[in-house]
Amino acid sequence: MKYCLLSLFLLLLTACTGDFAEVNEDPNRIATISPGTLINPILYDLATHNAGRSHAITFDLMQVTVPFPSVSGGLHRYDVSPNIGNSSWYWYYRLANNVKEMRMAAVEAEDPNYEAIALTLNALIYANLTDLFGPVPMEEASRGEEGNLYPRFNSQEEVYATILSDLERANTLYDADLGMVYAPDILFQNDVEKWQKFTNSLHLRLLLRVSNRPDFDSWETLTTMVGNPDLYPVMMATDESAVLQVTGVTPNVSPWGRPQDFRLNTKMTSFFIDNLNALEDPRRPVIATMAKDSANQNIGYRGIPSAYDGPESQFTYNASTLTIEQVENPMQIFLLTYAEVELIKAELAQRGYTDGAEAHYRAGVTAAAEQLGATIAADYFENPLAAYDGSLDRILLQKYYALYFVDYQQWLEYRRTGLPELPTTPATLNDGNMPARFFYPQDVRINNNANYEDALGLLGGLDDINTKVWWDTID
Repeated sequence: MKYCLLSLFLLLLTACTGDFAEVNEDPNRIATISPGTLINPILYDLATHNAGRSHAITFDLMQVTVPFPSVSGGLHRYDVSPNIGNSSWYWYYRLANNVKEMRMAAVEAEDPNYEAIALTLNALIYANLTDLFGPVPMEEASRGEEGNLYPRFNSQEEVYATILSDLERANTLYDADLGMVYAPDILFQNDVEKWQKFTNSLHLRLLLRVSNRPDFDSWETLTTMVGNPDLYPVMMATDESAVLQVTGVTPNVSPWGRPQDFRLNTKMTSFFIDNLNALEDPRRPVIATMAKDSANQNIGYRGIPSAYDGPESQFTYNASTLTIEQVENPMQIFLLTYAEVELIKAELAQRGYTDGAEAHYRAGVTAAAEQLGATIAADYFENPLAAYDGSLDRILLQKYYALYFVDYQQWLEYRRTGLPELPTTPATLNDGNMPARFFYPQDVRINNNANYEDALGLLGGLDDINTKVWWDTID
């Protein structure tokens, strides 16, 4: 009898508990997280952060723009603040945590396409992190809920081995027949084939990034991928580029709430504009305004030397500046473009691993203009300065322009190759040397000091802007 009473009691208790949970469930709270819930906020936050950092950091380091006036110091003179990388450190780790949640949700839902996308976005985020700082937490990162608040740093070699392997696996996961079941994503509108091409195109970028390291066999893998487009499909046209189309419809709006701030106290540099002038390049009116003389008359496109020496009064003209139309709604934010893919192929051919260097070069240059809404003239390549001359210098100069407004990529490619050659002045600091990395954030140094010190050991002992990262050195 007592067992019957006990069973009845437990049954009632279970029933009451179930009713309680059902009655008290918040109808406005998402019960389960789906990959489709997370993908668009991740894409928007990643793209807008990258655009902001390109404008605030890459433009100055890579002589796209120069702050004006600028009496002394400044990033364009290689005066690097200890906190300059903080924003990207925290932003990327927050996004990495969200991507981890997305991947877990995709695995739980047994959805290989979203799992592949999560692996791709994770690779993009961690590649930027490790390229900016060197060794970074990866394996133990995003484990705060597990109680690990002080993660170990992984070496750059470990990070790259992981993300390259992840991209290889992601390529095998895509299933176009399965499709994508959630609301359209804001990058490719659920086009699985374009997502797969993005994955493999990113794979090309990152293999090229570590090509100075012979232990990674990058050139062999690049050659294999380019030679097997059925197995490794990559971007083949501008409309397949990973470009976020900012519609201007909330929440997909320009990160510049005041577009005029995009060019506030900013001028184009002589290096950036003079090359475009020499090329008679159609991208000039898209990117820059015309300069004006003292009578406010147009004098063509004209910049100011980066790291200029002496007072601002030496310039008797109002130099070209950025056009604000680039950041007004609607606008574009570039993550990785077809132009970059073609110029990667051009470099691979120029180095003798494949054929068709000139054809890839021309396709890359043409696409780089096209992605900005400009059109290369029929006689553009008849200009000796635009024609392919067989040199890596020529490819990398055009790649510099193709990577305009693409997060940190101009700077990262310069660090890999030393190209294009950027002029310096007597006012350039840091002995005229391009900074090679960012400092770690101060609170990382303080709160995770033991692991921070271990990371410095991998960097040769110094948290310094001139300490080259792993792929920038050769054993």
